[in-house]
Amino acid sequence: MRRIMSLIILGILLLGGIASGCIGGEVKDKQDSSTAEGELTRATLKIFHAGSLSEPLNDVSEAFKKYAKGSLGYDVEIQAEASGSVMAVRKVTDLGKKADVVAVADYTLIPQLLVPNFTDFYVLFATNEIVIAFADKSKYADEMTSENWYEILAREDVSFGFSDPNQDPCGYRSVMVMKLADLYYGKPIFKTLVEKNTNIYAEGSNIIAPKDIQIKTDKVVIRPKETDLTGLVESGSLDYYFIYKSVAMQHNLRFIELPREINLKEFSLAEHYEQVSITLGSTGKTIKAKPIVYGITVLKDTPGRELALQYLHFMLSEKGKEIFEENYQDFIWPPIGFGNVPEEIKDEVKVEG
Repeated sequence: MRRIMSLIILGILLLGGIASGCIGGEVKDKQDSSTAEGELTRATLKIFHAGSLSEPLNDVSEAFKKYAKGSLGYDVEIQAEASGSVMAVRKVTDLGKKADVVAVADYTLIPQLLVPNFTDFYVLFATNEIVIAFADKSKYADEMTSENWYEILAREDVSFGFSDPNQDPCGYRSVMVMKLADLYYGKPIFKTLVEKNTNIYAEGSNIIAPKDIQIKTDKVVIRPKETDLTGLVESGSLDYYFIYKSVAMQHNLRFIELPREINLKEFSLAEHYEQVSITLGSTGKTIKAKPIVYGITVLKDTPGRELALQYLHFMLSEKGKEIFEENYQDFIWPPIGFGNVPEEIKDEVKVEG
């Protein structure tokens, strides 16, 4: 009887092993079949990003989609949503919107507003500078220089614009540039250009941007993000605007460069820039003027995190650097990572902390 029972148990085990082998074989065959037939896994990546990153990130995304098909086995749809960087962050923190990647024109927004609840790392990857851009049809275009720009903008028949400081770093950088101009030229440029035309004002060297920005005259135009003003200048509806140099070059606009003491480009002048600050009504935060540095992160609660990190790795590689430079934007090489930098991107960044 014992022998019979032993044989029965052995038979059951053998049958179980065969069954399990068949099931495993079917899965394996199906996987092999998918690979053989070139089937791709469909996926979506959502990116909230600064308006000034629209052109380079569009090119990065197109290149990544081809790379993902050929090397990762993914057919990726990339949904990129441009806005001012402050608004891009607030979509996550205040509005509860979901994204995989957040890329901003002021990297400090990430440690200030996204760490630690929404992410635990960020990477510094690009730089820029503020210029004043215009078109051939802009009033006094042929007179505009790096020395007399504030006099041209002050003329009664001239209009100029900048983005909303409460939503966009280019906006708060633009008004800080005009405050730094007070120090550089020894003239009340901020009062003439900003305080007379808006409800933005200064208390000493600190600028106050009320939550609700109001315009007092038709001389100044303010839009949510800097790239919203580009079409107005191109059409002749607006004479001049403060914008990043990369955007002016991407749109073939004329522009004048500002003195290095006020254009927020030079790292060697960081302490000089910090003499000026701005308090934003939208966040209550006070931000010091500093050299322009872009930052990017992958949010930690996203279900698409693995693919998002592949995207970030691609963007931070030499290919991404090449694409940014083709779009006239200086790339930090190597990019600099802070926080709990994921293993997936460590070979592309210099980890600082």
